[in-house]
Amino acid sequence: MKQKVKNPLDYSVIILAAGKSSRMGKPKWSLNYDHNTSFIEHIISEYHGFGCKEIVLVINETDYSSFVEKKYTVPDNFKLLINKYPEWDRFYSLKLGAKELSCLQPVFVHNVDNPFVNQDVLDQLLNNLDVADYIVPEFDGRGGHPILISNKIIEKVLSTKENILHFKEFMNYFSKTKIYIDDKKILVNINSLDDYWQYFNL
Repeated sequence: MKQKVKNPLDYSVIILAAGKSSRMGKPKWSLNYDHNTSFIEHIISEYHGFGCKEIVLVINETDYSSFVEKKYTVPDNFKLLINKYPEWDRFYSLKLGAKELSCLQPVFVHNVDNPFVNQDVLDQLLNNLDVADYIVPEFDGRGGHPILISNKIIEKVLSTKENILHFKEFMNYFSKTKIYIDDKKILVNINSLDDYWQYFNL
């Protein structure tokens, strides 16, 4: 397959982190990825290094002040958004993020409860974007994170009047391709401290 030449104007990322993290007891984005870096710092760094035009983080209103107080070093193309209605689920967060994009473009959709993003996975997703409306990484027959959605889907998200939609049901209207990724960590969802300690021993 012909390799796509990356262009920093071609794609962005929307990081979904508006959940209440009730089982975790603290915001998942603030968890330590290593001794010096939080989940969100690592995720932002990977996407910035990959060349995303815009990096959009959607969090809930309660977490906003905590995030600002951390005084993280973020790139100039980073945007922080508040979802005042996190109970409306992921579609609404995606819609909020899409509204902040400067132009219609493909977007990586990244859930903050999986911090194991790496540029090899992003490359493989991007190189297959022409195959379907959205691309999902797959391991052991199961879909993982992140996904890459086309500008066709972003356009539909922006034109949809409803705010409360089930994200997976909405995506069923579009063509999907799964790309095998030889990395079990694409399947991880860290929702509790027990989940966290399976992967981190800091």
